[in-house]
Amino acid sequence: MRQHAYEIIRAALEAADPCKAVKRWVQVTGDRLRIAPDCDIRLGDFRRIFVVGGGKASAPMARALEDILGDRIEGGLICVKYGHGLALKKIRVVEAGHPIPDRNGEEATACIISLLQSLGEDDLVISCISGGGSALLPAAAEGITLQEKQHLTNSLMAVGADIHEMNAVRKHLSRSKGGNLMRFAHPAFVVNLMLSDVVGDDLDVIASGPFVADRSTFHDVTEILDRYGILEQSPPAIVERMRQGASGELEETPKPGDPVFSRVLNVIVGSNRLSLVAAKGRAEQLGYAALILSSSIEGDAEEAALFHAAVAREIRAWGDPVAVPACVLSGGETTVTLRGNGLGGRNQHFALSLVKAASAIENCLFASVGTDGTDGPTDAAGAVTDTRTLERAADLGLDADAFLKNNDSYNFFRQLGDLVVTGPTLTNVMDVRIILLT
Repeated sequence: MRQHAYEIIRAALEAADPCKAVKRWVQVTGDRLRIAPDCDIRLGDFRRIFVVGGGKASAPMARALEDILGDRIEGGLICVKYGHGLALKKIRVVEAGHPIPDRNGEEATACIISLLQSLGEDDLVISCISGGGSALLPAAAEGITLQEKQHLTNSLMAVGADIHEMNAVRKHLSRSKGGNLMRFAHPAFVVNLMLSDVVGDDLDVIASGPFVADRSTFHDVTEILDRYGILEQSPPAIVERMRQGASGELEETPKPGDPVFSRVLNVIVGSNRLSLVAAKGRAEQLGYAALILSSSIEGDAEEAALFHAAVAREIRAWGDPVAVPACVLSGGETTVTLRGNGLGGRNQHFALSLVKAASAIENCLFASVGTDGTDGPTDAAGAVTDTRTLERAADLGLDADAFLKNNDSYNFFRQLGDLVVTGPTLTNVMDVRIILLT
């Protein structure tokens, strides 16, 4: 079952390969740049082509564009997570901090903004945006420091804010997010290629939508920070900016209908759903009756784990919603509320939350992995739990509940040899979870 789980995970990762995803959508025939399914751009209408962007998968996306466009590319810059860089011919690659932004990311973003401001109507920009782009394209709003943004990002992560909430806040503390890069690029024409890492594939949430109209407002952000009890504990400059924004004293991010967005084409080239479909196909080849439960699972990781355990029990007891041998797949992105000081990530925490439940279900296995190959601040993509995990842990003197309370899933699974380690995959389409029953 473990070998099958690893094969199913590999199929999901291959489907999310950003280089292949871009080449499926972008092709050049003669003087025409074709963006599937129905966009056709005449390259002769443009004097220069630049490639910019940011995210964990943006380097292989940019490499695909170099393969497709070759010497037609004038230059450009992309910003990727440390360890995710590639050597490119025309496009400069900068590695920077994620999930907490750092100085490298700030300097790279400043270079991108400067480049975009220099462009005219006869220039073409192709943007490579993927998960992680919010942290990797930091440009603090006037009066806000990088350290203050880092403080707020840490606070939001600690209370389990979801990606929609995190990115709404980021947009209103930034000069690059929430459509602001499109403001700088206008009147150049922008083809914005995105590898989605958000539930629902909302364009303005992927990497905080640097080239996409923003639907969130200062009022929304103030409500989010109030709900988590963070606003009054935030640095004074952020509190003041939120006050001024909510009262209409500051300009909002560009909204739908703004004329700058008449010169942008937004295209999603890869998503969690496509990875789940590929995983389902591999599971069926291996002899399982396979089912995609949902590509939109979010919320608390422990609650999501309990739901997956309930599905497994239903299959074992009644053969419903699919008969054994069964493979049930889900995607999306959960959150973890920090209670301890251990080491782990949402996928490992999900797996640890299932240890007791799995012990009561005959011949079952649960796996959860981040498609980017990193789960939280660890070198693992996720972890595996099966029927015997609780028994094996007891033999080693490991108390699953104690590790769970301390948010120390990494060290629990490390001692069992049950971490899933892929290394950086150079992609990111959220998480893939697997239930196997034989």
